[in-house]
Amino acid sequence: MKNAVLLEERGVLAIGGSQRREFLQGLISNDVEKVAPSHAIYAALLTPQGKFLFEFFIAELGETLLLDTDRDRLPELHKRLMMYKLRSDVTITDRSADFAVYALLDLAHGLQGVPGAALEADGGVMFTDPRSARLGGRALLPRAMAAATLGRLGVAPAPFEVYEARRVEVGAADSRRDLEVDKTLLLEANFDTFNGVSFSKGCYVGQELTARTKYRGNVRRKLYPVVIEGAAAPGTEVLLGARSAGEVRSIAGNRGIALLRIEDVEQAREQGAPLTAGSATLHVESPVP
Repeated sequence: MKNAVLLEERGVLAIGGSQRREFLQGLISNDVEKVAPSHAIYAALLTPQGKFLFEFFIAELGETLLLDTDRDRLPELHKRLMMYKLRSDVTITDRSADFAVYALLDLAHGLQGVPGAALEADGGVMFTDPRSARLGGRALLPRAMAAATLGRLGVAPAPFEVYEARRVEVGAADSRRDLEVDKTLLLEANFDTFNGVSFSKGCYVGQELTARTKYRGNVRRKLYPVVIEGAAAPGTEVLLGARSAGEVRSIAGNRGIALLRIEDVEQAREQGAPLTAGSATLHVESPVP
């Protein structure tokens, strides 16, 4: 039996109008030209200084681009996009009441194991997670038909904790738990590793700092998946000896995601020295999509 998790924390913003692609292309970190009925992407909107503001998945449905994003911050994203809209032929509409967002723990209905592979389904869209096929897929389905659609596909509901454990194990950042608005850099959050940034498209808001950190190797800290031996809590300081090395962010079972200084991670590996968080020991892994 395949499983799906209803992501109540996510909402849907619809971008329509004849200039919808050009509008987003000049704003976001990934290449909107890659979005098609058969392909979805993951991307972010940054401050002009290159700091994280919003993250979202983008899928195409008919003449509309659907953005799957943090529901609580969707009004802020809507307001920010309206600020950039000016006289563009673009419509921006909150469709959260119309679409439910699901994480598909197992690929269903002919979805391919290629990140971003998409297809239409009963008035909605399903796609393999653009960050990593290990995360399964996602579905944006009309709320009135979602249960029937999933039932027809042989997909049963599962609790949020099951998806969260998968996400944390893979090391994919969550905007609520792992990222800091107006502070986090995209490469600190592994957006390059998880297919969330294009280095070949044209300019976008915050592009200069993102490119500079990439090509000059200026990233000093980043998110790592960790195995936790002992008990720790989100927000716990991570130490290398007596020196602060970072902070625990997400936790699911005995795994977590921690923001760590790269230098300290490398030193701990070279010296065989432990990283600790309270009474717990952290075993650092590398994010692998």
